[in-house]
Amino acid sequence: MPSLKDFRNRIASVKSTQKITKAMQMVAAAKLRKAQDAAEAATPYAKRMAAVVANLSSSMKDRPGAPALLVGRAAAESHLIVVCTADRGLCGGFNSNIARRAREHIARLEREGKTVKILCVGRKGFDQLKRLHAKKIVETISLREVKKLDSHVAAGIADKIVARFDAGDVDVVTLVFSKFKNVITQEPASQTVIPAAESLDAEVELPDLKGSAYEYEPDEEEILEVLLPRNLTTQVLNALLQNAAGEQGARMSAMDNATRNAGDMIDSLSIKYNRMRQANITKELIEIISGAEAL
Repeated sequence: MPSLKDFRNRIASVKSTQKITKAMQMVAAAKLRKAQDAAEAATPYAKRMAAVVANLSSSMKDRPGAPALLVGRAAAESHLIVVCTADRGLCGGFNSNIARRAREHIARLEREGKTVKILCVGRKGFDQLKRLHAKKIVETISLREVKKLDSHVAAGIADKIVARFDAGDVDVVTLVFSKFKNVITQEPASQTVIPAAESLDAEVELPDLKGSAYEYEPDEEEILEVLLPRNLTTQVLNALLQNAAGEQGARMSAMDNATRNAGDMIDSLSIKYNRMRQANITKELIEIISGAEAL
């Protein structure tokens, strides 16, 4: 049975842990507001960019000379899964849910006989996928040292994706990330970004032109040549910002639960400690009274 000293040491240890989890909860709450504002600000821009590309591509995707980034390749045998997770843990099931969504997508593609490659953005995705899919991971990008997520960071990742596509290594590219709903809810999602037409048809509502017509200068093909890589950068940035907000929300909730659990454990240990202390005092009093009566 633990001694009184063991209980005191355990209580002190849990109190120290509680201070850490409380501090992490407060830090996550402070970062959450900024990350949430950035994610909410980026979402309308990403949707509008996708709508512009959809409007341009509606008349282009059936032409013989349509850009490969828009319509993809006929074979579509090699798939690149870009798994966006956090670089740090202690955020509940946030990273695990994204990794589970990625594993489900990989399993479905393998059942169809496709070749799968994985690009991990964030160390936690690599840590969770390496056990089963180590040979499929072609690169891991860590954002631990990045102070601010902006278009330059997203452009670096998008350039790596486009370089692999242009080299013929991959035919289809899918982002797997977590959509930020609120502090409590983060929803794992997958989005096909190459070919762009596949996701545009499914997710973008074309604007109602009300009978009017647009004329582009230069022509649609030249515009899409510039706009498609920029759209890819925008979608990657949106995924990263959604992830950042979801990570802080998940960490705040996880640390709040940990702080509450630590408080419950302290209360339970304190009750046990007081009962044992009372029992020891009662035992000593009985021994003293017994000794006095014996005299």
